[in-house]
Amino acid sequence: MLVNGSPVVIRGVNRHEHHPRVGKTNLEACMIKDLVLMRQNNINAVRNSHYPQHPRWYELCDIFGLYVIDEANIETHGFDENSHFKHPTLEPIWANSMLDRVVGMVERDKNHACIIIWSLGNEASYGPNHSAMSGWVRGRDPTRLIHYEGGGSRTSSTDIVCPMYMRVWDILKIANDPSENRPLILCEYSHAMGNSNGNIDAYWKAIDNTMGLQGGFIWDWVDQGLLKEDADGSKSWAYGGDFGDTPNDLNFCINGIVWPDRTLHPAVNEVKYLYQPIKISLVDNILKIENGQFSETTEALDFSWILHGDGCVLGSGLLSVPNLAPQSSHLINMESSPWFTLWSTSAAKETFLSVHVILKDETRWAKAGHVLASAQLCLPQTKGFVPHVIALSKSPLSSEQVGDGVIISKNHDWQIKINSQLGTIDSWKINNVELMSKGIFPCFWRAPTDNDNGGFYTKSYATTWREAFLDNVSFYSSQFSVKELPDHTVEVSTTYYGLPGHLPKPDAAALSEASESVLFRVHMRCRIYESGDVILDYEVNPKSDLPPLPRVGVVFNAEKSLNHVTWYGRGPFECYPDRKAAAHVGVYESGVEDLHMPYIVPGECGGRADVRWVALKNADEFGLFASTHDESSPMQVSASYYGAAELDRASHQHKLVKGDDIEVHLDHRHMGVGGDDSWTPCVHEQYLLSPAASYRFSLRLCPLSPSSSCHDIYSSQLPN
Repeated sequence: MLVNGSPVVIRGVNRHEHHPRVGKTNLEACMIKDLVLMRQNNINAVRNSHYPQHPRWYELCDIFGLYVIDEANIETHGFDENSHFKHPTLEPIWANSMLDRVVGMVERDKNHACIIIWSLGNEASYGPNHSAMSGWVRGRDPTRLIHYEGGGSRTSSTDIVCPMYMRVWDILKIANDPSENRPLILCEYSHAMGNSNGNIDAYWKAIDNTMGLQGGFIWDWVDQGLLKEDADGSKSWAYGGDFGDTPNDLNFCINGIVWPDRTLHPAVNEVKYLYQPIKISLVDNILKIENGQFSETTEALDFSWILHGDGCVLGSGLLSVPNLAPQSSHLINMESSPWFTLWSTSAAKETFLSVHVILKDETRWAKAGHVLASAQLCLPQTKGFVPHVIALSKSPLSSEQVGDGVIISKNHDWQIKINSQLGTIDSWKINNVELMSKGIFPCFWRAPTDNDNGGFYTKSYATTWREAFLDNVSFYSSQFSVKELPDHTVEVSTTYYGLPGHLPKPDAAALSEASESVLFRVHMRCRIYESGDVILDYEVNPKSDLPPLPRVGVVFNAEKSLNHVTWYGRGPFECYPDRKAAAHVGVYESGVEDLHMPYIVPGECGGRADVRWVALKNADEFGLFASTHDESSPMQVSASYYGAAELDRASHQHKLVKGDDIEVHLDHRHMGVGGDDSWTPCVHEQYLLSPAASYRFSLRLCPLSPSSSCHDIYSSQLPN
């Protein structure tokens, strides 16, 4: 597909007309807000779904420079559910009415330069009336292409192969089909319902590298919730059924990448990154900057770099890049780069180079300095990292049996209470400040997301999880032991048996026997050092016939006062294993309140991916540090006033009730959020957690005082 003789990659969204207070009534300020946000986030095209829109919208799209699919107001989706009536496209009596809608659209909007494609409607099957419409449009306006998905997206009435929610492997098959010479542009993909838009990077890896794939339109732009005030004065985003309306589609109109008030969902960061027209990569120590645009140079852009070692800034500066013509690139050899000396002499565990592409001047949609594109590249180690080994005094720890627990302490510096019945840490104090209100237990459940709950044609993930009782697992400790070792450390070990919570508590003998009721066997070994460091080693063996697991990790409840979170990992925004390409690795800070993402329907949220270490502190700088240990991979971490049970219970964000503490999850593995659609279980294979696997991981925890340095702790090593 060429526009003015040049190819155009469609980096698009579908857009319904929607305002949070006045519904379908259009306000120009809202239209402008949409266009500014789209341009700022590298969205270059919009499909008017599923009707011609307000005339001012086209004028603004002309001004702001967005490509538009103008779509006729024809949809007969409901006929799919009825065997007694034919779709109108198959009925001659409907031919004039259908043609009238297309003619009216074309004649009204034909003089708008933004329109590059006419659409014959949406989900209205396919028949002779569509053939008549496409014939008329081609005769009236041969300068534009025709789009129509109905009938399998490859009929003679469409100039574009335009499937919806087709999987990556299937669009690649079409692109490689020698009998198909039309471009493929997804009219709808990446269904943005709640915490979604996973796997979108897989689509863009295919689009960027395959001739014939020319982009797509995310479904969709805005959550179509309406502002509603309850009797108690609380305000919320309302959806189907909240006004006493029946029938309704519940929250199935809540599927945008922005909230109703146009606040951006975290997924917009991923969209912006994957839609960016300037591509930056590193291969064999050669930095490549590529202008992926087909008609614009990089004259209006500046380039900068910043180098981080273990989260600390090592250096930064401007990057000299010549004006790149469309579809050209510039190579920079690392040895001649401005960061080479800093990188080559760094003794950090890991070093990251970030490159930013910045607008020089103000535009209609952004101020000078706006970041148009960015990338973070992991550089190879050039110098061996030598960890600092903690010097211990080798003085014995105090170990005292108290009731059903064991208290282990070092002078009055810190104190850990182990519950021998539960087999876990019950309490942890530093300087008499309580850090933990509920012990550390294995955890395999998450509050289902909208995608987890999606199962129109087959059982949803959430349904299979509940049928397997993953939402209600009770852990029982067996073979609990506490040993004081010769090196003055204390070792605690136990085996947890996870059983469905509705079953009666088994006796100790029954636990150790192989039982069909046991969902998880988890061996835990805990080693406590005089420094206050605690090393936790886990071996997890799930029952092999369980469904894919939501997570594999541990959960504990921190004191509510530990509400300041610092982490070294991906961020600063929410990210998950299958939606993290845009999230740079760095050291970030946030309040617990701000980590929570207020999706209109609550569910799993607020996670941060690839976390090396995390610290929770109170106002006096006392707190708790946690990191991966030994060879364990980085964690998925979340900390929230709303536990998984509360997120699962509430149907609306404003109905969530804060807990009395902070629920902290440290996950060795976490299932992806998915998003190819929201009605079939479709998380990609590499982001599923098999129950047939055994999982081994290690964590390091230690108390923090005002003088503690998380960077120094992370760079240190406990003696063997």
